[in-house]
Amino acid sequence: MKYFGTDGFRGVANEGLNVEHAYKIGRFVGWYYGARQEKKARIVLGKDTRRSSYMFESALVSGLVASGADAYMLHVIPTPGVSYEVVDGAFDCGVMITASHNPYTDNGIKLVNAEGYKMDEDVLELIEDYIDGKIEVPLATGDAIGCTVDYMQGRNRYIAHLIASANFSLQGVKVGLDCANGAASSVAKPVFDALGADVRVINNSPDGFNINVDCGSTHIDRLRRHVVEQGLDVGFAYDGDADRCLAVDERGNVVDGDLILYICGVYLNKHGRLAAGTVVPTVMSNYGLFKALEQASLSYETTAVGDKNVYACMRENGYSLGGEQSGHIIFGDIECTGDGIMTSLRIMEVLRAERETLSQLCAPVKLYPQELVNVRVTDKDAAMSDEGVLAAVKKAEEFLAGQGRVLVRASGTEPLVRTLAEAPTDELCRKANAIVLEALKPFQA
Repeated sequence: MKYFGTDGFRGVANEGLNVEHAYKIGRFVGWYYGARQEKKARIVLGKDTRRSSYMFESALVSGLVASGADAYMLHVIPTPGVSYEVVDGAFDCGVMITASHNPYTDNGIKLVNAEGYKMDEDVLELIEDYIDGKIEVPLATGDAIGCTVDYMQGRNRYIAHLIASANFSLQGVKVGLDCANGAASSVAKPVFDALGADVRVINNSPDGFNINVDCGSTHIDRLRRHVVEQGLDVGFAYDGDADRCLAVDERGNVVDGDLILYICGVYLNKHGRLAAGTVVPTVMSNYGLFKALEQASLSYETTAVGDKNVYACMRENGYSLGGEQSGHIIFGDIECTGDGIMTSLRIMEVLRAERETLSQLCAPVKLYPQELVNVRVTDKDAAMSDEGVLAAVKKAEEFLAGQGRVLVRASGTEPLVRTLAEAPTDELCRKANAIVLEALKPFQA
């Protein structure tokens, strides 16, 4: 793919991704879905709070209606809200304008298909051909020109869906929310308010520039202090487009995606709701999670990094829970994508049902120290296939003697080889990594 990566078309606003790209994406998508049926295409759009999202929204809508599609505008909404509404409203596809946890200067365009999942690659390839001028698309004329619809009811239906998914009351529970000055700002508090929680919100005043700035799931220290200072029972931090969630327990400790997978996996299995008794983490999940799942008599199947790979494994095998350390958790019995607010509700379900604190629920998991080193190389493919490097990885694993592991992988977007060591102590991590780093020296840039 030339423009679309694993998480859509991303770039610095009006540099890597510009307003003309957005217009052309709208032009092609509006034509493509209209040409496949005898009626106008219906496309639903959402955006996060960064300044450039409004510019890209206007360009996309112009392209869509110029090609004969009707554009339904959800305005500011989490990415999973677009996925939900595509299915709920029977739209042809959905568009989300966001760069997730990136700085406000970046932006991106994500496309989802009629099933609410990431757009099929063959369609993305056609869009890229159109952007590059290899395909021509006609302009609509007369009554074939599309219209725009202010679709606030779609956002309200998404909020109602989140509330309805919770069959419990949060009366008397003190909850902290960090909305990252992003897409959760207009959704998370109404959901928790409706369930009766005593809600204390921070970072929910977006101004177009403060999304993800020292806040949210990528900068969680402020929420940790907030939970302790306010004496809260639990805290939740979302990223810019609210498809991720990290939690903070009552003591101010971070509960990452691995710990969320554990507590939700054990709870769902206890109630016969964990398909095949299996959790789907990625290879980057902590070794301590794997050990804890084994001790809880749960199976796990690891995938390559990326929620796309997690969901593909879940879908292929019928599994119902998977996710990443970053807090991108997928509850397959409810949805096909990560939803930060839904994740926080599922954690609250466990807390209410088990009548334990979050720190007590997480206690069985002993996360191992990790050391991750990024090595810039001249040729990552050559480094990854080098016999000396492969032998060093094996030697490092033997050095740890079953007490930990070493994982070496190439970056998907940069000329880097990442080497991750996990072991009971920091010193063992450093020594194991040193074996691999020595073998990588000939490839260093």
